[in-house]
Amino acid sequence: MAFSDFDPPERFVAGTVGPPGGRTFFLQARGQGRLVSVSIEKVQVGILADRIVDLLDSVGGPEGSDAVAEHHVDTEALETPIEDEFRVDTVSLAWDEDRSAVVIECHDRDPEEESPSDSVRVVLDATTARAFARRCQAIVAAGRPPCPFCGQPLDAEGHICPRANGYKR
Repeated sequence: MAFSDFDPPERFVAGTVGPPGGRTFFLQARGQGRLVSVSIEKVQVGILADRIVDLLDSVGGPEGSDAVAEHHVDTEALETPIEDEFRVDTVSLAWDEDRSAVVIECHDRDPEEESPSDSVRVVLDATTARAFARRCQAIVAAGRPPCPFCGQPLDAEGHICPRANGYKR
């Protein structure tokens, strides 16, 4: 079992490797001379971003946080080497009211199970958390465009659309 704690990290980002349609998604944290990368599903990245925004909106994040967060969005690539420590199965999100901070935990299996799990814990201030969520939303949106009929991702050569009786568009 490995536990990595970044409180706070020097850098915490989501990123991808590979072309649209074949991308692998990663979360990467750096701090105290360590670099930890974990692989994660695209849908988990999108949900995490949405939940962070919802959480910050509900607790009344700092005034002007959208403008500040946009200014602080990290647009740099993932750091190399990109070797995932584990594949994320469970993500938890919490608000530390005493510190006004977002706490993100990623586990390779349900932490309630008896066997220990690998995990990463990251604590972010509200502005950094909102900037992280913006980057997550941007990388999820940067994939293949959706089919206007069924919403599934379009490949360069089209796709078999269930709403068009299986015809390629």
